[in-house]
Amino acid sequence: MKKNIIKKIFIKVAKLLNFELIDQNNFTSPTLGKKLNQNLSINNKKSIILPMGDVKITKKIESILIIVRVNTNIDIWDQNKKRLFELPKIEYTLRSLRSLIKSIKFFNNKYNNINFNIKIVDDKSNNENLLKVKKIFDNDKVNFEFISLNNENYKDIIKIQKNNQTFSNLSSLLKSFEIAKSETEEIIFFIEDDYIHSMTMIEEMILSYQRIASQLDRDIFMCPTDYPYLYMDNEISNILIGSNRHWRTVNKTLCTFMTSRFLLNKYWDNFYKTCLDRNNPFEKFLNEIYQTEFCISPIKSLSLHMTNVNSSYGLSPFIDYLKLWDENKNNE
Repeated sequence: MKKNIIKKIFIKVAKLLNFELIDQNNFTSPTLGKKLNQNLSINNKKSIILPMGDVKITKKIESILIIVRVNTNIDIWDQNKKRLFELPKIEYTLRSLRSLIKSIKFFNNKYNNINFNIKIVDDKSNNENLLKVKKIFDNDKVNFEFISLNNENYKDIIKIQKNNQTFSNLSSLLKSFEIAKSETEEIIFFIEDDYIHSMTMIEEMILSYQRIASQLDRDIFMCPTDYPYLYMDNEISNILIGSNRHWRTVNKTLCTFMTSRFLLNKYWDNFYKTCLDRNNPFEKFLNEIYQTEFCISPIKSLSLHMTNVNSSYGLSPFIDYLKLWDENKNNE
């Protein structure tokens, strides 16, 4: 009895001092009221990873702007190849959006303290496909803003390209960057519509951003995908501990990534120049940023880029492609 009273007092004192206790005998944290194999972190307060201890969160996330670029008509930009499963592009867009909504809802059910502002930038989808896209958000009662791209607005800005597809790709990307610059959210997530996301993607991106950016004491870039090309050049990476997996530093991304408003404004010229012409590589000016700023990607992947099976920019290793694909089909 006396021992239990002392233990309770000790736990209360630890909580008052903002310390967390670990009872390895009972495999619990008495101060958190959790088993040690549960998520011990407290969103926007502290990140706790055994046996690494805790990290005080100084880079808090209150709201996120998610901008999804959609084109349901073109199979693969600048290519004649087929994607894995070889279905019409609209099917990849729909499964991508379903998986994104699932991931957001999964996060909100656990935390519900971050505001998501979702904008869809659509590039000339036909009416039938538009209805399918909007129905996904309506059915899940997710608020979003739908923006139709007008390529005419960029004819005096973007150089003439070899084909309309490339011009549309550049103009939709520039439109997305302009939207991000005009909004107020501190964190911005640019997403393309041919990625299928794991249920925990949003949670891992947010909690890992908070932990790693706080440790580094600087804003960062994050990519949700573990691309094959990252293993082809034998480049040196630093390995970091995220919320629930390892992350590695990278010096190249595609156009699906998350970053802060501060870095968007700091490197606006790089963002802008990315869209003025078809560069080689396409992301040339974005990649220049990563020579100075931290950019990281997960090991293993949180999002699957649904390209051709032979693409070095596509399918991530050690992912059950069929399972993720089937989990996001239309069940109506």
